[in-house]
Amino acid sequence: MKKIRNTKDFFAGALFIGFGLAAMILAMKYRIGTAARMGPGYFPFSLGIVLTALGLFLSARGLSLGTQAVKIASIQPRPVFFVLFSVVLFGLLLHSIGLVSAILLLVLLSSMAHHEFRIKETLINSGFLILLVLLIFVYFLEIQVPVWPPLLSGRI
Repeated sequence: MKKIRNTKDFFAGALFIGFGLAAMILAMKYRIGTAARMGPGYFPFSLGIVLTALGLFLSARGLSLGTQAVKIASIQPRPVFFVLFSVVLFGLLLHSIGLVSAILLLVLLSSMAHHEFRIKETLINSGFLILLVLLIFVYFLEIQVPVWPPLLSGRI
């Protein structure tokens, strides 16, 4: 009888399989086409295949033939709360406090989920992420999102 040797690999693989199968099923609603003439469903279907294959590999790696007992780690409420709360708060406050402030708040709150929270590392991480997001989404892709709060940008 197979036992789960590495629960993280096994369940990450199961999650990948789930998302891969969902992508393939949803892509079937669109024309897939061929590699030479790709349809709108080609990329999601291909991505679903890759995710499913990766999930099968991870899940298989998490299994073994051993008979040792399986201990599944309990869900820790602190990381779940801080990460979900920070993402929801980012979405709610993006237009009212601006992109820079919302990213800073997102990174600060989500970093508090880890038991080794360090403010200096978090501020460096958020600064790098703010610069990267501004460069990609605001300057290159020209997405219309308020960068600064309305008071600072004169949009009152």
